[in-house]
Amino acid sequence: QLHLVESGGGLVQPGGSLRLSCAASGFTLDYYTIGWFRQAPGKEREGVSCISRSDGDTKYAEFVKGRFTISRDNAKNTVYLQMNSLKPEDTAIYYCAARRSSLCVLSSNTFGSWGQGTEVTVSS
Repeated sequence: QLHLVESGGGLVQPGGSLRLSCAASGFTLDYYTIGWFRQAPGKEREGVSCISRSDGDTKYAEFVKGRFTISRDNAKNTVYLQMNSLKPEDTAIYYCAARRSSLCVLSSNTFGSWGQGTEVTVSS
């Protein structure tokens, strides 16, 4: 069974940075395309970024382009989301998810395995 665990969330001031981690157990993460999603209170879940299993192709939502970077460390079986220049509107619970397809898409209903989420709060 696929098991994903997110970590690295917390409280940060506007303009600050956080690095989220998505650690996998029970499977080899580099065989999967990994996506990061977020859900703010009262809002629908939205795609943030993804990284393909095959060629490392990456995609970003427009609202994080230039600020967030997704990467993977296959040796550690972990995917990271480096978040810089954080804004209050980035406040949400962030989830990572896995899919076998090599296609990198920011559609949550195409991902079958999910972590429990890590909370990010951007506030002064």
